[in-house]
Amino acid sequence: MHQSRHFLRTLAAGPSSHRLAASRPLASTRHRRHYAEGVQASTLERQGLSIDAAEPSEGWLWVDSVFPVRLGAWDIRSYIGYAREETLLERLRSLLSRVKSHEFQVLSLEPHGKDGGVFVKFKYSAQERDSALQSILHELRESVHSHGGVPSWCGLSTGEVWLVKGKPWREDMDRYATPILKVAFEGPDIPEESLYGLLRPYGVISNISPPSPAPAGVLRAATVNFRRLRSATTARNTVHAVQVPLSPNGQTITTLRTSYQKPIAAHAVRDYVTSHPKLFLPVLFFLIGTVTYTIFDPIRVLMVEGKMEDWFDYRQSAVFKWLRKNTFDRFSFASTDSDVPLGSEGVWKERQDAEEALEKYLTDLPSTICFVHGPQGSGKTRMLSSLLKEQGRKAMVIDVGELSKAGSDSALVSGLANQTGYWPVFSFLNSVNNLIDLASVGVIGQKAGLSSSLTDQLKQILDVVGKGLSRVNVSHHKQRERRAKDAQLREVRAREDEALREKIEQGLWHDGRIDALCGNGVMSELGVGVERFTYADADVRQSPAVQAESTDEKEKAAEGQKQLDGAKQQQQRADEVQNIESMPVVIIKNFDSKGGGARKEELLNVLAQWAASLADGQVAHVIVVSDNRENVKRIARALPSKPLNQVSLSDADNASAISFVQQKLKDSGVDVKFTQQQLAYIDRLGGRASDLESLIHKVRSGLTVEEAVDDIVVRGVSELRKNAFGDDIEDAKNLPWTREQAWILMKQLSKQPEISYHDVLMDFPFKGDEMPLRNMEHAELISIGTINGRPSTIRPGKPVYKYVFERLVQDPTFQATQDIAFNEKVIASSNATVQACETELVTLKDVDAGTSSWLGSNSAVEARASYLLKKMRAAQRKIDALERENAQLKKVLAKTKN
Repeated sequence: MHQSRHFLRTLAAGPSSHRLAASRPLASTRHRRHYAEGVQASTLERQGLSIDAAEPSEGWLWVDSVFPVRLGAWDIRSYIGYAREETLLERLRSLLSRVKSHEFQVLSLEPHGKDGGVFVKFKYSAQERDSALQSILHELRESVHSHGGVPSWCGLSTGEVWLVKGKPWREDMDRYATPILKVAFEGPDIPEESLYGLLRPYGVISNISPPSPAPAGVLRAATVNFRRLRSATTARNTVHAVQVPLSPNGQTITTLRTSYQKPIAAHAVRDYVTSHPKLFLPVLFFLIGTVTYTIFDPIRVLMVEGKMEDWFDYRQSAVFKWLRKNTFDRFSFASTDSDVPLGSEGVWKERQDAEEALEKYLTDLPSTICFVHGPQGSGKTRMLSSLLKEQGRKAMVIDVGELSKAGSDSALVSGLANQTGYWPVFSFLNSVNNLIDLASVGVIGQKAGLSSSLTDQLKQILDVVGKGLSRVNVSHHKQRERRAKDAQLREVRAREDEALREKIEQGLWHDGRIDALCGNGVMSELGVGVERFTYADADVRQSPAVQAESTDEKEKAAEGQKQLDGAKQQQQRADEVQNIESMPVVIIKNFDSKGGGARKEELLNVLAQWAASLADGQVAHVIVVSDNRENVKRIARALPSKPLNQVSLSDADNASAISFVQQKLKDSGVDVKFTQQQLAYIDRLGGRASDLESLIHKVRSGLTVEEAVDDIVVRGVSELRKNAFGDDIEDAKNLPWTREQAWILMKQLSKQPEISYHDVLMDFPFKGDEMPLRNMEHAELISIGTINGRPSTIRPGKPVYKYVFERLVQDPTFQATQDIAFNEKVIASSNATVQACETELVTLKDVDAGTSSWLGSNSAVEARASYLLKKMRAAQRKIDALERENAQLKKVLAKTKN
């Protein structure tokens, strides 16, 4: 304590001329220099400064903020300082050379760019060194500040001139400046208050940490935390290697060694994480989830809303529509009748009923789900598109068929996100999260919980999509209210304008501003105090008859007010209908459980639950489209408390199909009367909407009905050969059924409209395998009818396929090729049966030889042998018959080649 008081007295004993200076340029630095800045004589003597007045002395200055303080190897600001180094040093030299007191002379300028300053070596002559140095420092600061301040790399003069108390140390190691200064004591420790008094003039100190015990040979050091980086760099370069006396006689001296210390050691965070994984990892994952929820989810909701509103679809922009209308559409000869509804007036009553049911659902609050089902090609998608376009409704379409083609969970998630507008999506993160979970099991003994199942990922996407749809609903409602208010305001203004126009026509309207211009009334110069304009001042006096008419007009006005109130109520009801019609529509297409495996089952379950939640919350109208009525059960389970709105579409009967074709052709300007032969050809299409539309387009193109139907059949034959049999043998191997299985079905269905499901299933080449039949149904080659929920019959996939099968079977070359291939398979199977029977007969011979006759074994062996022989004879007869048939078929092929 005695030593610290002695040091403070020594600091205070110096001249105080610098504290008496009150010049304005130094006011900006006075808050850092209100403590003693005196340099002690004893200190200067130990620095090698001469006391002899006859000899000039040398010293050092530190000028800070000339260059940017380099914070790391990545800091590119230092290159700006290097580029301006010569200019800055020349300017600084000229500023410092203005001082001439005590024969002050600048010897050299040595930049220390890493700490952002410049060391200035100078010489001077004086007897009283302390007072001379303080006087020089004071004049230097005054001169610098009076001429614009210290030159800086950025143009802002914030630097200051300091006297170096220690020895300059210009090192170029990778030790970059920080606000924390480590002060090592080469000698006894300096008291904390003494260290504070020495370093406080350079800036505000946040904390001083006392020295900690150090091993032998290592200097004890205190840590000083400055509030500003500039203060730390100034202290580092001015007090390094300064010698501080700790005793009154100056015999005990401590030399200070300064260096920067990083705020946090590079390995501190790593060590904490590795030593506390059970605490750190859950907190980290929670923070990541929070950031994801608070940052990305609002963006995703906005992107979903943008997809519904077509913000990002250039085809909906006014510029694109104008360009298309005035360029492409003018030269396009494509027919525009494709948007005409299928159910025209008086035509196809079943389709009209379906459209009316669907329209009724869309004009009511969505308290349930609308389930639209019908065979493929029956016009479900076309009907929905035309109805939504007619009402001006926007829909979000989720195609389950496209999503079921995804080969992995991440592809399925990405596909759903793309269809709903959910962005950004990080589907690859689930694989990374699975790896993290595996790693966390080894580190903390349990999973981190980052990975999520496919169901959870799909639910997360659909929950965000639901929020986006809610925002669309709210925004549409606000737009409707805004338009209604604007319309009401326009109506009020129109009534006011009309009333004002009537008053002007009757001479009952008076503008007070006219009095100010014409000099009428009191204080007319100011435009105030205008006399009231009454009916007596009107241009035309009202007679009693006119007054009576006015009374009648009042009564009429009262009746009109009642009518207006009724109109307002009607307007409110209309607004409610408009609010319902402005709700978004969600269409889930191809809602079918055929094919896709477990991944598709999860998708269908999640979509069903999500659709039910949208209907319960009255967020949007939900329409589920499926080819099979059986899929309604999944939707019904998701919404058990409310009945579903089911809309059924089917193929038109013969009369409706003919009427539909006639009406469409008449609308396009083709008035035809069909003959009996043409009616029979139209009947081949079976009322399937897609085939009827194709027929109409072909007849419009100039073909006859017979030619158009034949063309449809021929096109079906080409498609069937490719889709059912493959282009070649390699392509056929990739089909989920064999050529023989497809051929036997087509051959049988070409002879009769339907065949028994179980007879086909049990016979060759299916042998009890149902998967090929299900796959062919999914490919629309066949359709499987059910009775009480079980498969019963097999029919062609489309009505026209019956004639396609006939045309295919009647091709002699193709028939011979397929029959030969089928017969070869049957012959191989029969040969296998014969060989199996022969092997078993040999075995029975050994059994018969080894048993006694009185045990009755002869009769059992004979019975089994007789059965095997009959089976062998049947198989052999089949082989012989098929061999003869193949020989005949090969002759047919030979004739065809010739």
